[in-house]
Amino acid sequence: MKTNWPVLKFEDLKETITTVQLWSQIVGKIRLVKTPWLNHSWHVTLYVSPNGLTTNSIPYEKGFFRIDFDFIKHQLLIVCSSGSYEQVDLYPRTVASFYKELFDKLALMGIDVTIYAKPNEVVPAIPFEEDETHFQYDKNQMHLFWQALVKIDTIFTRFRTGFTGKCSPVHLFWGAFDLAVTRFSGRKAPQYSGAVPNMSLAVMQEAYSHEVSSCGFWAGSDDFPHPAFYAYCYPTPELFGEQPVEPKEAFFSKEMGEFLLKYDDVINAADPEKYLQSFLQSTYEAAANTGKWDRAALECDLSDFEKKRK
Repeated sequence: MKTNWPVLKFEDLKETITTVQLWSQIVGKIRLVKTPWLNHSWHVTLYVSPNGLTTNSIPYEKGFFRIDFDFIKHQLLIVCSSGSYEQVDLYPRTVASFYKELFDKLALMGIDVTIYAKPNEVVPAIPFEEDETHFQYDKNQMHLFWQALVKIDTIFTRFRTGFTGKCSPVHLFWGAFDLAVTRFSGRKAPQYSGAVPNMSLAVMQEAYSHEVSSCGFWAGSDDFPHPAFYAYCYPTPELFGEQPVEPKEAFFSKEMGEFLLKYDDVINAADPEKYLQSFLQSTYEAAANTGKWDRAALECDLSDFEKKRK
């Protein structure tokens, strides 16, 4: 069935997403060092915007600035509360070229910032100023991927409303370049001991300091070459992966330790939003039920309020 969702293919996206992920890490690290720490590293993320991705407002010595990826005009925009404005064009260019021009423009605007100039969660971690390897950028593919994020962000936001407990914003983590939303049981979790490439264990332990049920979307990988939705929990109860979930095309990957649902299955469904919501809700229930969360205290139904609001 044809829908108005964009068609995404991993092989077509792969090189562009790899480059943009590295560009986004540079931008995200700028937000990281200029913004007060927020629990679970929520202060470092990017957000889906009407024209691409944005940092939202970042404090600095003279007020606020914001950095936006514009995937319509294919520009990186830097705007300051002082009224100054600069842009960096997005085209097939190396990470090193992007890094140099961005920091030159920040200096012109009087924004003093120094970052840890190597990527996280990727191998090899080539220093940004030395990376002449990654340069591919297909404007059409990036535009399609962003259009998908717009639709997914809306559905994730609706899913988020059914929870009264602590819940993250819907945001994009530039480490793995995935859009995610995370619910919390309210209880502390066992100390995290896993390994993530080029990532501090202390950061990961703070990120998973409390029990979570998380879902998200990413472009895929060489090991799983499909844009896909995922759902996992931490800690992971023994029976989590054995729970029945919807839709029937969803499955549990023992290798990855999470439920997966291919993007293609969603866009080919009769009702993609309802289809995806069933995955989000059933995988959350798998986590909450096997983890013995206090669901009565953490969940809510806003449907009556929505009717009254209209």
